[in-house]
Amino acid sequence: MKFPTMEQTYFRKGFGLKKELRPLIDAEYQSALVERIRSRGYTDSFGDITVRLAQEFGFCYGVDRAVDYAYETVHKFPDRPIHLVGEIIHNPHVNSRMTEMGISFIYPQSDGMFDFSALTPEDVVILPAFGVTLHDFDELKSIGCVLVDTTCGSVLHVWKRVENYAKDGFTAVIHGKYTHEESRATASQVNKFEGGKYIIVRDMAEGGLLFDYIAKRPGHLGREAFIEHFAAKASPGFDPDRDLALVGVANQTTMLAKESLAIGWKVHEAMVEHFGEEHASTHFRSFGTICSATQERQDAVAEMMDAPPEVMLVIGGYNSSNTNHLAHLCRQHTTTFHVEDASCIDVDTGEIRHKPEIDPTTPEVIASDWIPEGSFTLGITAGASTPNNKIGEAVLRILEIRGIDASLETQKGQPA
Repeated sequence: MKFPTMEQTYFRKGFGLKKELRPLIDAEYQSALVERIRSRGYTDSFGDITVRLAQEFGFCYGVDRAVDYAYETVHKFPDRPIHLVGEIIHNPHVNSRMTEMGISFIYPQSDGMFDFSALTPEDVVILPAFGVTLHDFDELKSIGCVLVDTTCGSVLHVWKRVENYAKDGFTAVIHGKYTHEESRATASQVNKFEGGKYIIVRDMAEGGLLFDYIAKRPGHLGREAFIEHFAAKASPGFDPDRDLALVGVANQTTMLAKESLAIGWKVHEAMVEHFGEEHASTHFRSFGTICSATQERQDAVAEMMDAPPEVMLVIGGYNSSNTNHLAHLCRQHTTTFHVEDASCIDVDTGEIRHKPEIDPTTPEVIASDWIPEGSFTLGITAGASTPNNKIGEAVLRILEIRGIDASLETQKGQPA
């Protein structure tokens, strides 16, 4: 029996169907209303509502590419079972559309592991934009199924840094959420080299435990307490006294860029404090692994907040890290509502379902009378996994609640 080669079962560059499928994808995900607002300098008026769009929002290149490849896969293999490892991106509308196209989802078990035992070489498996762990990739490869890899290039850039850290004996300190698919996949890259180590810190507060331990500051966690705290967030057998001697910093690409940079600086500062500048210069590494799209969307929101709108609407999945961080930035300046989808805005009641905190476990709450009386400015941004049609739909729902006929406003706004 002749087995297929990796060249025959592994695809990372699509199938050459982008031009053919682009009209279909644009029809499903684009919005004429959003394009109108964008064409008018990202600001437009509808009745007594001024709508301001952030100058960078919505689908990034990596997400666009992942969605394209999913559509191409369905058209390339119409008669074969197609599966997704987890969600292709963190957007409920897009993932629902994948289901409608006949793609089935393989979700992780309670321990975060995937069960691929039902797959056969006849199956086609799409790897999400976040990537998969080395263990999962090797298992899928061993099954012999067709793999369509949509892992984002920015994520691969981080993986390469982490791989190099492990190669040179440095422990990877990763700023990220240890349960997030991307952070798990990134951390797994250390396993390419024997003895590779990693530790994941969620934010500056948790990073403080790490900084204090490295610097041996008064009151720092004891060795056993440190190991216990990071047990699920570090490589097996992690020993802080041994494994924090050589450190390289990386990050989950969708985290707050400024916080990632600050964590890196604090690690360096702690090493200097305890060992001295000369030691730190050879025992600490940090490279620019901030995703440009994440940075651009955060910068665009920061620019909007120089003159914040009365109400800010942030659209994107509640489990989307980059969307949560955009909402967090906005809440520091103005009244902000983070909605998972345009459907969270109820036209009949005028209410809005939204998530009030960055913690993904925080339940939705319902707000009424959230739209100000009289003229006001509505700011809008969206996470990198949110398609334009859902942004446009959200605007239309708000206008309808206010009694503004968007169709007439749009017609009135067209050039003569």
